[in-house]
Amino acid sequence: MSLHTLSTTRIEPSVTEYPSAVPISGPHPQPVLRPPRVGDAAQIWRIAKDSQVLDANTSYAYLLWCRDFASTSVVAEVGGRVVGFVIGYLRPQAPETVFVWQVAVEHEQRGHGLGAALLDALLDTAAGAGVSTLETTIAPDNPASIAMFASVARRRSARMTKQPLFDSEFFPDSHAAEDLYLIAPTARKQEDRR
Repeated sequence: MSLHTLSTTRIEPSVTEYPSAVPISGPHPQPVLRPPRVGDAAQIWRIAKDSQVLDANTSYAYLLWCRDFASTSVVAEVGGRVVGFVIGYLRPQAPETVFVWQVAVEHEQRGHGLGAALLDALLDTAAGAGVSTLETTIAPDNPASIAMFASVARRRSARMTKQPLFDSEFFPDSHAAEDLYLIAPTARKQEDRR
């Protein structure tokens, strides 16, 4: 019996740092946006856990994410320390779609546009692999996340739609329902990249 080899599409960043398309405001040093490395997983896990909004996965899950999905994820680094991240993956049934699993920024770095800059870096990189759509889920009681994704859609002149995805009854715990948000098209016009 022979085993079939699975083929996966990988987004290979052309550079190891991504320029921020969104001006990041405030007195903080400008972060470096780059793909995550395995050594970043512990800090990503801590940021997710400290967010008090995200479902913190196991630390092992973040190690695997940094190893296997680095090409569809971005971290923000300041002074050699990860201060924010976005992790995502290409949907197997829709390879033109990047699903954003989590976005988080350390408390001290919030309110300066870093979350949106991380999403823009991911979308700009993913565009080279033919990605034209972003999907994410957001609980109805998370207006900050909804506003951040809406700002990304506006800057890209894209349409953002919402529909129910997972009702709370599907979760084995007291997890809130998750709505599916879709932003398309995500590609920037040439003049918007300047």
